[in-house]
Amino acid sequence: MNEGNNAFVVGGKSFTAVAINCAAKAGEWITSKLGNHSSLQTKHSSHDLVTEVDKGAERLIRNLIGTHFPHHSFLGEEGVEPGPEASVQALEEVSDAEYLWIVDPIDGTTNFVHGFPFFCVSIALAYKGEVIVGVIYDPIKDELFVAEKGKGAYVHGKRMRVSSDKTLKDSLIATGLPADQQYALPLNLRGIQQVAPEVRNLRIVGSAALHMAYVAAGRLSGFWEIGLNSWDLAAGALLISESGGTVTDTKGAPYTLSVRNVTATNGHIHDELLQKLAKVEANE
Repeated sequence: MNEGNNAFVVGGKSFTAVAINCAAKAGEWITSKLGNHSSLQTKHSSHDLVTEVDKGAERLIRNLIGTHFPHHSFLGEEGVEPGPEASVQALEEVSDAEYLWIVDPIDGTTNFVHGFPFFCVSIALAYKGEVIVGVIYDPIKDELFVAEKGKGAYVHGKRMRVSSDKTLKDSLIATGLPADQQYALPLNLRGIQQVAPEVRNLRIVGSAALHMAYVAAGRLSGFWEIGLNSWDLAAGALLISESGGTVTDTKGAPYTLSVRNVTATNGHIHDELLQKLAKVEANE
C-alpha cells in the first residue's frame, strides 16, 4: 500500500468508493424487505437472529467487492458458524490476508425483524491487519458514516468529532445485551449495574456498529460491550479513532481485529469507564 493520496486506490479504483457503493446498494435492498422477510432462524441463542435478508445482503456485498477486487479476502458474519469459538477461528483463518473486507450485512437484525429502526450495514477494509476504511450506513435515516485512516471521519459529508464530555456523570453511554447468555451476558449485566448509576443515562439500542458511529459523531460519549466480533467493531473503531476518540479492549489494551470485549469513548472518560468495569470484574 502506498502512502498519501494513493493509499486507498488500487488500479484506479477507490476502496472507499466501493465500500460506500456496497453499503448503499445493500441498504436500499434491506429497506425494501423491511416487514417482508420470509424466514427467521436463531443462531447462537434465541437472541441471535438471522433472516434471508442478512444472507442476501452479504451475498450482494461480497459479489460487488469481488467484481472490483477479486483477489481480496472477505470475512462476513453470515459466512461464519454461530458462536464465539467459530468467530475467533474464522478471523484466524484470514489473519494473513493482505487486504481483508470485514462485513456485517445487517448489524441489528433483531431490530430489523421487529421493525425497530436502528440497524445498519457495516463494511471495513483492513490492510495487513489494520483497518484503513470504515463505512457504516443507516438506511432508515439515510446516514452514511465514512472514515479513511489518516483522513478523518465524516457524516453527511461533514467532519465528525467526538463529544467533549469530561466525566461519566455528564455522559450518555451505550452498551448491549449479548447473545451469549452463558458468558458475555452476565458480565455485561454486571457492568450495567455498576455503570448505570454513574452516568447521565444509559442506552441499549441493539446495534454495536451504530452505537460506535454515534460515539464518533459525538451523540454518545462512550460504549462498551462484552463478546462482540470483528464485523461488529472494525468500521466503528476507525470512525471513532479518526474522530479523535479512543478504542481499546475492556482492560485498556489497544484495539486490534481480534478484540471481542470493547470500550470505545471520546477519550476523556475512557479511564474512568475502564475503572468502573474493572471494579466489578465486568471486563474479562
